[in-house]
Amino acid sequence: MRKNRSTVRSDLARFAMALAVLSGVAAAQEPLEISQDISLDPAKTYGPIVVRASGITIDGRGAWIVGAKAGNPKDFKGTGIAAAGVSKVALKNVNVKGFETGLRVEDAEGWTVEGCNFSGNFHDPAFGWGENGRRGGIVLTRVRGSAFRRNRANDVWDGCSLEECDGNALEENDFSHCSNTCLKLWTSCRNTVVKNVLSHGIRIDPGEVHARDSTSVLIESGSNDNLFRGNDCTHGGDGIFVRVLNGWCSTGNLFEENDASYANNNAVECWAPRNRWVRNKANHSSYGFWMGGSDQTVLIENEAAHNGDPKGNHNSPHLPEGGHAGIVFMFGPGSHVLLRGNRCHHNNGAGIALIGDQESAGKKWKIRHWVVEQNELSDNRWDIYAQHADGVRLSANLCRSAKPLEDAGGVTNLFQPRPDAAVKLPPVAKLSAPATVQAGQPAVLDALASADPEGRKLNFRWDLGDGTVAVEGKVTHTWKSPGFYRVGLTVDNGPLADLAWLDACVVEDVDELGTEGGAARWGFVCQTNNSRIEFADDAEMRISGKTSLRARIDPYGGARVAPLYPASKDAKWPLKGRKELVFWAKYLNGDVTGWQDGNPVVTLHETEDRFIRFVPARDWFREPKYNEGRDGWNYYAIPLAGDEAFRREGAKDLKAVNWISIGVDSWGAPPLRIWIDGLALK
Repeated sequence: MRKNRSTVRSDLARFAMALAVLSGVAAAQEPLEISQDISLDPAKTYGPIVVRASGITIDGRGAWIVGAKAGNPKDFKGTGIAAAGVSKVALKNVNVKGFETGLRVEDAEGWTVEGCNFSGNFHDPAFGWGENGRRGGIVLTRVRGSAFRRNRANDVWDGCSLEECDGNALEENDFSHCSNTCLKLWTSCRNTVVKNVLSHGIRIDPGEVHARDSTSVLIESGSNDNLFRGNDCTHGGDGIFVRVLNGWCSTGNLFEENDASYANNNAVECWAPRNRWVRNKANHSSYGFWMGGSDQTVLIENEAAHNGDPKGNHNSPHLPEGGHAGIVFMFGPGSHVLLRGNRCHHNNGAGIALIGDQESAGKKWKIRHWVVEQNELSDNRWDIYAQHADGVRLSANLCRSAKPLEDAGGVTNLFQPRPDAAVKLPPVAKLSAPATVQAGQPAVLDALASADPEGRKLNFRWDLGDGTVAVEGKVTHTWKSPGFYRVGLTVDNGPLADLAWLDACVVEDVDELGTEGGAARWGFVCQTNNSRIEFADDAEMRISGKTSLRARIDPYGGARVAPLYPASKDAKWPLKGRKELVFWAKYLNGDVTGWQDGNPVVTLHETEDRFIRFVPARDWFREPKYNEGRDGWNYYAIPLAGDEAFRREGAKDLKAVNWISIGVDSWGAPPLRIWIDGLALK
């Protein structure tokens, strides 16, 4: 007998349910919607829950919320407890397993989650390299001012993942034994992470080397001003990883008294500037602190010991003779760094290593402006290993190894003052200077507020970034040309010192083209039809004049998109007598892989068919000329004849320029945010 369509659909549904039961994956259930205070029945097993109302309390009383009852955790689907747009919810004493995600909260504030267990959800230890979505124990998006205390999320992909989450407290949770990360922060600021177990964040096969970038703690893309104190971050792929794949740095974070030891790769790996590391442990890993690219960084009273031990973790030896290090700055610049009171011992290689660019023998970048003092260094191959470095001050370090200092070449302005046991406290350096400086105009740099705790006389040394050195407490200096200058100040009381720094952006007066109150006259072109740019005059994020141009690209369809000025394409700017195009640029790109295919591509148009294009020799957005440009302003001065940095192509000459376009290209990540200022033809 021929069945009708409804009968066939019913048979298929029953067949799908039978397959689900046989595989251990629960059939989709209608969620229980909760909009008032409730206490669950601990003798009952619940399906998924959706929280619909604010200001309520959900007391699980130990009840279970179960998705799949068996099967491979990488196949688990759905969300155990979900909430969006509801706030001030108290969730406690509930167990959730068998889902893709245990708890997912979006667009909320004032939550309290206590005593819950989100273990046994999505977990994929066999996954290879790359991203695999936000899933696992707790996934939070745009959650603010909330508290998560004494919860568990074990044997999951991500123990707890925060995206655009600010001002939350994570205290005494156990988010250990995860196949991707135990804790992940993405554009999440001012959170406190205290006394959590965040260990065994690792995904690795026997004999594998790099653990596929799994880590106990992952911090990236503008996750600023967070506090991490007293956390167990041991036995990870890395222990704590501050990642800057897309150039968006995470800064202002304080890491205090965390233990990141026994990492397969690096106990701490940080590529971002302006973070502080105080009394942490980074032992028994391949490297203790791997800090390439960590400018303006402070490390105080940390321990880095037994790293690179052939009997333990010893992956990727990069120092001579198969060496590793306790603290190493390598493969990325490191300027304005303070190392004080650290204990680096029994490392298979260097206690402390500071290494500039080896490929160019320091021509591309050097380690610059360091104070290394009062550190205890022993039983290393070299206590301090230095190469391609400038302006390093070594003082009052207790060195007990056979080679206290290995100068591997290219080290200039190395200072080693005479020790004085009577002086135990360093001075405090303070620097006052204008935010921006005009080229050709005197600027006052003042360090007279610096102080010594015992009233000792202070000495000053300024490196003003243009080859000028000064020794007064207050300096008046003129930079002749616009651009970026790395200014370093060292203040000492004889044996001990402190440092301060200034990223000096020197600007000039120019006739700006569209970047001074001209947002309404900008337009754009793109390779796809699904990108849009919103332009605005920005009076706060500026460097030249009263405003910059802010371009927010959202939606962004991928591929190259080019803001252009003026949108009317009728400027008629003459090129006669002009020698270069100049502008400043700043950008934020939230895509995990960042920019691609060369940026920026600048074009001067006479018509659609007649133009001069300047193609970057490398991706200057991904790899700026100076490391501080990753999260600061970058200065571009492009000769109209072209040069090694920007190759000229197109027409031999133009009668006039009718519009200018500045093309950018990323892998994705709306919104892209770009600021342009000081655009001019000179």
